[in-house]
Amino acid sequence: MNGAAWLGGIAAAGLLAVTVHLAMSNHARTQPLPIVELRQYQLHPGKRDVLIDLFEREFVESQEVLGMTIIGTFRDLDAPDRFVWMRGFSDMASRATALDAFYSGRVWQAHRNAANATMLDSDNVLLLRVVRAGPGFSSGERKRPPHGASAIPPSLVVANIYYFASDVGPPFIEFFERVVSPALLAADILVRATYVSETRPNNFPRLPIRENERAFVWFSGHRDAQAYAQSLARLRQSAEWARVREHLRSMLIRDPEVHRLEPTPRSALAD
Repeated sequence: MNGAAWLGGIAAAGLLAVTVHLAMSNHARTQPLPIVELRQYQLHPGKRDVLIDLFEREFVESQEVLGMTIIGTFRDLDAPDRFVWMRGFSDMASRATALDAFYSGRVWQAHRNAANATMLDSDNVLLLRVVRAGPGFSSGERKRPPHGASAIPPSLVVANIYYFASDVGPPFIEFFERVVSPALLAADILVRATYVSETRPNNFPRLPIRENERAFVWFSGHRDAQAYAQSLARLRQSAEWARVREHLRSMLIRDPEVHRLEPTPRSALAD
C-alpha cells in the first residue's frame, strides 16, 4: 500500500492523501486549471535526485513557455524511488498542442535520454478535470524559487485518490463537500483542491494515461509532516469521522491511495 493509510488509521493506502506540499508559495492563482495530469514515476533505485536536478534545471520553464503549468514537483515520502508531479492545461485542445510542441522540441530531444535512463515506469498517470481548486492549483502568474535553489520546504502536500466503478458524478461530489470535507476540517485537514477523472480520450497517445480509471482526487496542505500526523491523530479520535469513513468504504471499489508529498526545491506549490 506504499506506506499510505486511511485517514484515521484504517487500511494502508487509504485516502490518497496527496498532501501536496505547497512549497515556498508563489502568487495565488486566480483561475482554476481545468485539466491536470497527476504523474507518478517509478525510478531506478537511487535515481530520484538525478531526475529532480535535471527536471528543475531543464523541464520547468521550457514547458511553461509553451502554455503548460507545472503546478508542483514532489518526492513521495513513503516511496524512495517515486517522483510525483502535476501539470495543468487550460483545455484538452491546448494540452495536445503544448505536449506535441514540447516532446518534439529541442529541450526534450536534448535531454530525453538522460531523463528516460532514470525511469522504470512513467505510465502511472491520471488525467483529471477540476472540481474546485484553491490557491496554488490555479492559473496565473506565480513565483518559484530560482535555478540552483536547494532548500527543501518543510511543508507537506497530501494527495488522496478514491477509485469508483463508474464516473464520479454530482451526488458524490456533493457528499464530499457537505459531509467529508467538514469532518476533515474539524481535524485541521483543509481540502485545497478536488478533481475527477477526465473521461474524454487521451488526445496525446504518445504519452499513455490510465484511461479506464474513474477516480476522485483531493489534496490537502500541511505545515510539515508532524502537523499532518497530529491531524490524523485527531481524526482517529472523531466519532463523526468513523461514520463518514465507513460510508466512504462502501462506495469505493478498492482502498484509496494516500501519498505524502514533499515539495522539491523549485516546486511552485507551497503551503
